[in-house]
Amino acid sequence: MIEGVKHIVAVASGKGGVGKSTVTVNLALAMAAEGYRVGILDADIHGPSQAQMLGVAEGSRPQQEGANKFRPIEAHGIQAMSMAFMVDTREPMVWRGPMIAGAFQQLLNQTAWQNLDVLFIDMPPGTGDIQLTLAQQVPVNGAVIVTTPQDIALLDARKGIEMFRKVHVPVLGVVENMSLHVCSNCGHSEPVFGEGGGERIAAEYETNVLGRLPLTMSIREQVDGGRPTVVAEPESEVTATFRSMARQVAEALKAKPDEAGPSISFSE
Repeated sequence: MIEGVKHIVAVASGKGGVGKSTVTVNLALAMAAEGYRVGILDADIHGPSQAQMLGVAEGSRPQQEGANKFRPIEAHGIQAMSMAFMVDTREPMVWRGPMIAGAFQQLLNQTAWQNLDVLFIDMPPGTGDIQLTLAQQVPVNGAVIVTTPQDIALLDARKGIEMFRKVHVPVLGVVENMSLHVCSNCGHSEPVFGEGGGERIAAEYETNVLGRLPLTMSIREQVDGGRPTVVAEPESEVTATFRSMARQVAEALKAKPDEAGPSISFSE
């Protein structure tokens, strides 16, 4: 296990643009609101976003702890580590795969996590170098898959679930994001990305739909402003959904043996 961390949960998606990072930060804050000690590792080396979503000022740097570790930056009561704390985020990260995997390992292993109950890893989209490094070297207790009801997103979400299955990481559930849009002017609602996609993929892979989230301007505005919905509107319906999801993840982790870590297998 990683020192100072009891459980590790990867939050993943098969493709970009489905709101995975927004779900990750709100889920982590909801878990903290339920009384757990929580951290976030932003594993998207090329496009880190958690620093802005947590309202950490640009240019903030973690303090060194001991000979070769850094103390995570705290925001809204949770611990966070991101490549955004190490580099100028306005400069592109033009790195090859081995450098990316090495940076991820350093962020994970050289952060002095402080007695976390759960560490959420905000994964980059797809099934590339970071995902392989995670599978080979990190004892992940479970994964949460974020998708939209759109058929194209579901196709890629299936690949993400299959990847975690191959490395024997249990999928704790599916989050269906952008499931319904409600017009702010007239109140008309419609499923702009389709209906029932989360239920279909959860049934196909014998897992659960942890929750369904609406497509609303407020969720986007709040994370852009550094105060995610769980912090900005603690009594809202969206926050209640995130807290329900957090309780389900906590229950699923309690049901899994702590020593269960990933191992790689390949089909014949």
